[in-house]
Amino acid sequence: MNIWCLTLSFLWVMVPIFGATETHDFIATAPTRTDEVPKEHLSDEEDAYFEGYIQALVNSHYYEFDVLVYVENGDVYLYNLPKNALIKSSIISFVKDLPEVTSVTKVDKFPEKKLEKIKKREVRPQIEGIWFPQQTVLYPPMVANPMETLYSAAYHTGDKRVGTKSIAVSLGDSFPIFRWRNVVPWQGDLQIDIQAGIWSTFKMGIQHNREISELVNTDYLIGIPLSYAFDKWAFRLRVYHISSHLGDEYVDHNPGVKRLNPSMEAIDLFSSYQINRNLRVYGGVGWVFHSDKTYPIKLPLYVEWGGEVRILGRKFFYHRLYGTPFLAVYLRSWQVNHWNLDGTYMIGYEISKLQGVGRKMRLFIDYHHGYSVGQFFTDRISYTGFGLSWGF
Repeated sequence: MNIWCLTLSFLWVMVPIFGATETHDFIATAPTRTDEVPKEHLSDEEDAYFEGYIQALVNSHYYEFDVLVYVENGDVYLYNLPKNALIKSSIISFVKDLPEVTSVTKVDKFPEKKLEKIKKREVRPQIEGIWFPQQTVLYPPMVANPMETLYSAAYHTGDKRVGTKSIAVSLGDSFPIFRWRNVVPWQGDLQIDIQAGIWSTFKMGIQHNREISELVNTDYLIGIPLSYAFDKWAFRLRVYHISSHLGDEYVDHNPGVKRLNPSMEAIDLFSSYQINRNLRVYGGVGWVFHSDKTYPIKLPLYVEWGGEVRILGRKFFYHRLYGTPFLAVYLRSWQVNHWNLDGTYMIGYEISKLQGVGRKMRLFIDYHHGYSVGQFFTDRISYTGFGLSWGF
């Protein structure tokens, strides 16, 4: 019994000692990261890891543009940046804000050794373009345009035609179909979309069979825009149909009103120039080539123009968002309205995931002085609005 007790006691003492010795020997002899990688190659190893990390992030946020990344001595170089100046600036800013990035440089030539590695990868043949691009649009929306295809809701006060208290709601978007890369001499991008929008106006505060709102008017739009963008320029050629319909409640409450059909087909061409990171201007001309017989538009030309200013933008790193105040102006003159000025002026704050591109939420106050909507678009009005919108 005593022999067994002594044996067990001996093993109990010696096993931890041998275990500690083996562990100690392992720690002492196993190569650390510095021992494993020669010092002259340590920087290359870190560069390669950093390069892959940044490339993965750029691909996930800007997958439509095939940007290539390489890193040397901790400095980041970007190759094959898009021709569009706004998107290019957004990508560079995104990379600059990543942790441990000391500098970002745009380059026109990619290192031959890295290109060889990329070419050696077995990649199946792919189409020269992008189906259903989602992250960006080539021609950004003109946000102060009351008929822009965005999702929005706004409270209007002061509109004597529709109602001194009214709510305007819109449901609209551009659905990208295909984008061609590096086309025509300027090597820009060309994209075709389908554009659709619905705009409804409700008169509030009425007293009729306990109703609290009255649908006054709804407009419907379907269009096919063809957009082209390079450097600081963007262009949009669009063919569209728009029709207007009085609301059932409005017709029921106003039996003397005869419903007309302001339906038309038109084509317009707009151009936009991004002067710098903060300022954008745009303008275009249009022609109504067909209108309904009940509401003929015999003077078919129109001109529209405007601009946007974004200043004091800042990044919210905790939420990974970007916010900026903005000021926007949209002006138009239609021949059918004797070229009189129709203007909308907007101030607000927009929030997005990426600087300058992608979908944005906007809080805004706007003032409109010009013409009404739908069947009443030859009537002069003015109103002040407070609203929220979502879109590009």
